Amino acid sequence: MSSSQNLGGATRCGRIIGPSLDKIIKNAAWRKHTFLVSACKSVLDKLETLSDSPDSSSPLFGLSNSDSDAVLQPLLLSLDTAYAKVVEPALDCSFKLFSLSLLQGEVCSSSPDSLLYKLIHAISKVCGIGEESIELAVLRVLLAAVRSPRILIRGDCLLHVVRTCYNVYLGGFNGTNQICAKSVLAQIMLIVFTRSEANSMDVSLKTVNVNDLLAITDKNVNEGNSVHICQGFINDVITAGEAAPPSDFRLVLQVEEGQDTGSGVNAEDGGTSKIREDGFLLFKNLCKLSMKFSSQENTDDQILVRGKTLSLELLKVIIDNGGPIWRSDERFLNAIKQYLCLSLLKNSALSVMSIFQLQCAIFTSLLRKYRSGMKSEVGIFFPMLVLRVLENVLQPSFLQKMTVLSLLENICHDPYLIIDIFVNFDCDVESPNIFERIVNGLLKTALGPPPGSSTTLTPIQDITFRHESVKCLVSIIKAMGTWMDQQFSVGESHLPKSIENEVPADNHSNLNEEDGTTTDHDFHPDLSSESSDAATLEQRRAYKIELQKGVTLFNRKPSKGIEFLISSRKVGSSPDEVVLFLRNTTGLNATMIGDYLGEREEFPMKVMHAYVDSFDFKEMNFGEAIRFFLRGFRLPGEAQKIDRIMEKFAERFCKCNPDSFSSADTAYVLAYSVIMLNTDAHNIMVKEKMSKADFIRNNRGIDDGKDLPEEYLGALYDQVVKNEIKMSSDSSVPESRQSNSLNKLLGLDGILSLVYWTQTEEKAVGANGLLIKHIQEKFRSNSGKSESAYHVVTDVAILRFMVEVSWGPMLAAFSVTLDQSDDRLAAVECLRGFRYAVHVTAVMGMQTQRDAFVTSMAKFTNLHCAGDMKQKNVDAVKAIISIAIEDGNHLQDAWEHILTCLSRIEHLQLLGEGAPSDASYFASSETEEKKALGFPNLKKKGALQNPVMMAVVRGGSYDSSAIGPNVSALVKQDQINSFIANLNLLDQIGSFQLNNVYAHSQRLKTEAIVAFVKALCKVSMSELQSPTDPRVFSLTKLVEIAHYNMNRIRLVWSRIWSILSDFFVSVGLSENLSVAIFVMDSLRQLSMKFLEREELANYNFQNEFLRPFVIVMQKSSSAEIRELIVRCISQMVLSRVSNVKSGWKSVFKVFTTAAADERKNIVLLAFETMEKIVREYFSYITETEATTFTDCVRCLITFTNSKFTSDVSLNAIAFLRFCALKLADGGLVWNEKGRSSSPGTPAIDDNASNTQNFMDADENISYWVPLLTGLSKLTSDSRLAIRKSSLEVLFNILKDHGHLFSRTFWIGVFSSIIYPIFNSVWGENDLLSKDEHSSSPSTFSPHSNGASWDGETSAMAAQSLVDLFVSFFIVIRCQLSSVVSLLAGLIRSPAQGPTVAGIGALLRLADELGGRFSENEWKEIFLAVKEAASLTLSSFMKILRTIDDIPDEETLSDQDFSNEDDVDEDSLQTMSYVVSRTKSHITVQLQVVQVVTDLYRIHQQSLLASHVTLILEILSSISSHAHQLNSDLVLQKKVRRACSILELSEPPMLHFENDTHQNYLDILQDLLTYNPGVSLELKIEPQLITLCVKILKLYLKCTLFEGAELEETRQPKIWILPMGAASKEEAAARSPLVVAVLKALRGLKRDSFKRYAPNFFPLLVELVRSEHSSSQVPQVLSTVFHTCMGPMMDE
Repeated sequence: MSSSQNLGGATRCGRIIGPSLDKIIKNAAWRKHTFLVSACKSVLDKLETLSDSPDSSSPLFGLSNSDSDAVLQPLLLSLDTAYAKVVEPALDCSFKLFSLSLLQGEVCSSSPDSLLYKLIHAISKVCGIGEESIELAVLRVLLAAVRSPRILIRGDCLLHVVRTCYNVYLGGFNGTNQICAKSVLAQIMLIVFTRSEANSMDVSLKTVNVNDLLAITDKNVNEGNSVHICQGFINDVITAGEAAPPSDFRLVLQVEEGQDTGSGVNAEDGGTSKIREDGFLLFKNLCKLSMKFSSQENTDDQILVRGKTLSLELLKVIIDNGGPIWRSDERFLNAIKQYLCLSLLKNSALSVMSIFQLQCAIFTSLLRKYRSGMKSEVGIFFPMLVLRVLENVLQPSFLQKMTVLSLLENICHDPYLIIDIFVNFDCDVESPNIFERIVNGLLKTALGPPPGSSTTLTPIQDITFRHESVKCLVSIIKAMGTWMDQQFSVGESHLPKSIENEVPADNHSNLNEEDGTTTDHDFHPDLSSESSDAATLEQRRAYKIELQKGVTLFNRKPSKGIEFLISSRKVGSSPDEVVLFLRNTTGLNATMIGDYLGEREEFPMKVMHAYVDSFDFKEMNFGEAIRFFLRGFRLPGEAQKIDRIMEKFAERFCKCNPDSFSSADTAYVLAYSVIMLNTDAHNIMVKEKMSKADFIRNNRGIDDGKDLPEEYLGALYDQVVKNEIKMSSDSSVPESRQSNSLNKLLGLDGILSLVYWTQTEEKAVGANGLLIKHIQEKFRSNSGKSESAYHVVTDVAILRFMVEVSWGPMLAAFSVTLDQSDDRLAAVECLRGFRYAVHVTAVMGMQTQRDAFVTSMAKFTNLHCAGDMKQKNVDAVKAIISIAIEDGNHLQDAWEHILTCLSRIEHLQLLGEGAPSDASYFASSETEEKKALGFPNLKKKGALQNPVMMAVVRGGSYDSSAIGPNVSALVKQDQINSFIANLNLLDQIGSFQLNNVYAHSQRLKTEAIVAFVKALCKVSMSELQSPTDPRVFSLTKLVEIAHYNMNRIRLVWSRIWSILSDFFVSVGLSENLSVAIFVMDSLRQLSMKFLEREELANYNFQNEFLRPFVIVMQKSSSAEIRELIVRCISQMVLSRVSNVKSGWKSVFKVFTTAAADERKNIVLLAFETMEKIVREYFSYITETEATTFTDCVRCLITFTNSKFTSDVSLNAIAFLRFCALKLADGGLVWNEKGRSSSPGTPAIDDNASNTQNFMDADENISYWVPLLTGLSKLTSDSRLAIRKSSLEVLFNILKDHGHLFSRTFWIGVFSSIIYPIFNSVWGENDLLSKDEHSSSPSTFSPHSNGASWDGETSAMAAQSLVDLFVSFFIVIRCQLSSVVSLLAGLIRSPAQGPTVAGIGALLRLADELGGRFSENEWKEIFLAVKEAASLTLSSFMKILRTIDDIPDEETLSDQDFSNEDDVDEDSLQTMSYVVSRTKSHITVQLQVVQVVTDLYRIHQQSLLASHVTLILEILSSISSHAHQLNSDLVLQKKVRRACSILELSEPPMLHFENDTHQNYLDILQDLLTYNPGVSLELKIEPQLITLCVKILKLYLKCTLFEGAELEETRQPKIWILPMGAASKEEAAARSPLVVAVLKALRGLKRDSFKRYAPNFFPLLVELVRSEHSSSQVPQVLSTVFHTCMGPMMDE
């Protein structure tokens, strides 16, 4: 052995070759192999003399070229012997040389004389020996040769190596050898294409997995441990090749590589490297090898099929392990398109399952890695390979369809692949809707064959298909959700755009690390890829949908379709544009195109002409032209339509070929003949075929009477007969008319109607030749076109369109499967699909779709019919809970369904535990009696004797909000037993899981918690409003979640509470008193928790959460509820007074409502708390917001109006004064702390008009307004004590604190607070002066505006007003005219009390301020008095007109004068009213006269001539009115009659006249006497004389005989009749006035008397002649004559 080890000399290669040559010598036959033995010995001797001398050009390491040839020659001779014992050492030596990299160089067919080339061929040749061990040794050597990094096997030599392994696989001795050959081929593919990727020989190699190679084929050749043997075989070869060569040899290789670089071996730039050339060549030949036996005739040749299968498997290995070079190198990408795609296409015609599976596997890899560069190819192969099988529902191949379903599930694991398919195909007008057809195909598979249809599927296969299709749909929606989540996570990271586009690829590559694959997203996108936003894709998608709609309509009614497309602007309105649409649009029905072109309407005719004119028949023979023309459509069946089309065709052909025929008629007739010939020759229904002679004979004389050449017609005949003129086949897919009755059972008709899907015609397992030919034509048509852009989307909005396409099918598939199948795994899979679908639709905000999925899940919980519950329903409940936890932030309105389920679960669990229902706490005694009487036979069951339980056992619909007991519907015992068993299923769902949903609410985002609360309120409302079974579960949960979420920010809480507030209000107003009380108590508990939180200034939250109490208090008709609210508020306020803050507004609103309550106990209870608040906690009221002061005041004012007890009202008034003191003293906190720059003005009153008077008042002063306004209104209270108290407090407040008010504020106080006080006293007089349309006495009924004041109240009010005005005269001097007008109004009041008060107040005002009044102010006083008098006069005259229609005494007989029966009731009332108002009017006028007289006398020295003029005008006006009134005889008669009938005293009209004249006379006389200057200025003497004359005439009129007139020309009477009684009475009354007149005349100066004597002397003479009732008149008259007339006559 030691000698053997020393063989070969000192060289490295010698040590390998020497022992092998020695073994060859020993094994060789001496006689047969003599030359071989001698050659081996010669080499052994030579090796002893050699040493290592590196030579880069030598194929053997360490030796020269010549030595290498000599040393390796024995190996070649050994291999040529074909003797196994000699070949084996030679192969083993070759293996070692290759493995240890001792052989180096390039092996290619261009150098067939090279040693390495010969060695490789010799090794390949020995496979023909026919021994098992030799086959394995050859495989090992060839793999080692390819594995060696120092040998580049190129071109045909590489193909020869592959072919050798190929032959071993196809003809190997046993299965192990075949598997080894297959594994070696796969490993060679990995080596070659890994080096091509790196463009280098030194690469890290991946070892092939033998198990993976047997996944599809060759499972039958596996002999026990063959896989293990083959895997070890491959591993040994690869491991042996990893031995590191010596360092010096490495240097040689590097030099050698540098030398080869010039020839292109390692060229990185410029031309393609040799390594990649070899890869390209190998790939190309494998593709050709896979297509070599693709004809249908050889499909039964199993060897050929195995070869084809192996080629496809090797191509799969190449594609699976391909890297970026396949996308960056156009040659490789084009090779895939040109060779691999053609191979897939041709092999699709075979019905061999393994080939189909490999096709699908290769196509899957292409999709994953190269889809961006193969968009059009994917669009062609996906329908052919996948959709064609998927949509075959009735007659599918089980394995084939399972392969397709597996493919779909596989690609669905790649989220980016699913998105890319939708974006680049479904959103591309020129591409098929792959995603939509996948989803709809899976739906049809999930639904199974339609009922009544024949199918080849067994029930087990059908169920398998259904479940697998559901799994695929689940994978799709899961992938969509995964992609969405990844995009959102990228967006949230705020990465730059460049990084952002890379992140999804990284994330996705992590998903596939287990299987070692990389995807298209792992590479940089090529030039054909572009990023698109969702908006652009939306437009493209919408355009495509609209176009498809038009195509569908065209395929039914072509004219309607064209009209629709033109109106929607998808097609232009010109005929040429319509022609482009007809020729270029896919999916159009060729028959319909023909029908449309044959129409005779104007526009279709123009389109037909344009269509024919679009063809160029130049230099075409007639047969080719007509064949080319009919490719685009199918001729219609109607002869007239064909005629029109052929006529135009003939015209066009002759125009393009003017020398072809003599006229177009010839072409027209010939075209018809050709069509008939084509039908005759190729229609199997025609038995007797037309001969050539018949065809020539039929066309004789068609060329203007001449015959066409027989040769021409014969050639045309042969052309048509041999090659059928095939018209365009229908490319549109017929719509399925099948309907599934199951949809109606499940209520899915509405859902499925939303899904637009069509069912293809059923195909055979293998694609037919026509389809393949059609696709080949597509390839050829696309080859000249540039690749359409491949879009990459990162905008998650694209999911909206995907969901719109897929949600209907998914919902239908999940629902049908879940409903029909009781298989636990299928149910779990469907529920997973529901969860993923809810996640996607919820996050994307697709409300309709989200609610559809959630509602379906809620229905499948079967909680509404618990008696039929199964395990899958419990799983649905668990899924619902998981959705609530995981996707709660996006559920929005869908929360209602989830919370309803939770409510029903809790209800069932309570019933199962035997707990009494909540209804037992709310029900009336009558209901309780009914419950005790129901189901006595079930008492042994405990809780089952409850009628509510019976209702649950019977079940109901999902939408039923409450299940009420129906005693008449009995429940069977088996139903009860089943229900009890089902309740045990619910034990899987613990209370912790239920409560976790509510506890998790604190983690919800803002919008989510708002939606959650809203939904919980709806559910709780539904529970509480149940008429038979009200429950409080959700209500208690509302309180809980409010507690959980109490730490949220104020903005969020405000939104939450606005919902809770409305809920509590709605339920608090419930007709069920018990429910309402429970709810209000819950609100109280919640509010107590809220009050524990501090609130900062200027916030409004405390007020908001107390608002429900206010609304319920205001609207509730239940006294119990109102009392409960008052007690709740009282308890909360008094226990948390320091935290009420802004809540004081609501507190006071509650108490304000309580103050006006009809129940005395509620009023007293509220006031008790209010009293304590004001007395003890007043400082807290305005701690954060001073405007609450106005609410407090308003509340107190409302208490003052309480009718139950005066004590409350009086105390409230006293508190108002206390509030005023606090306000005046600056007791409100805001005075100290300061307010915000623009606080709101406090609410003053319901009457907004009052507010405007205070707008100029500063902020603090304005808080006086509600207090003062409230007191002002109280002064008209019907209770005397309240009126007096409010008046006193009001004026005391104004007097005590008026110094704080500005002038502007004072103006507002007078106009809005003080003046309205007096409206109840004199407001009706204003009404009288302004109402022009009043004629009824009822209009003037006194005290119509509330309670009237008595004299004491009036005096108090007037005096208080004057005191206030005097006190603040400087500030409020501008209000003098208004005050005087007000007092004047009191004076003219019909009541005596206000009149006296007004006079006293006005006089006191003048007395106090007279010396300070200016001229204009005095003028204002007198003008006000004058206006009061004039208004009184005008209004009184209106009253007098009301008795114009009453007859006077002249129209009645004496006996009827006082007959009351002749006067109707209305007249009596009118007369009574007029008499009363006349008396009042006289009194008022006299009071006015008195006021004016008193003012003149007291302030005579301060008055100017203008003032005196006003005084005289007033007196003159009133005296004239008195005279007019007293002179109206008709009025006096009517009044007299009225007084007689009513037994009333007559109005003192005469007295009124006398008094007014007397006062007027006194003023004039006084002016004349004591103020001569004014008298002279105002010409008082003429006025005095005029008045005296007037009075004398009045006196003489009643003293002379009745009817006598004073005329200067009348004749003196001879006799004078004595006066009657009435005249005597009148004369007596007028006597004092006449005496005053005579005295006034007597007091005139002599000149004046003399000047005016002619005016009154005749009257004096008449006085002498008159009869006087008083002796004083003659006496004074005598004095006048004696003292005045006498001296004048003496002169």
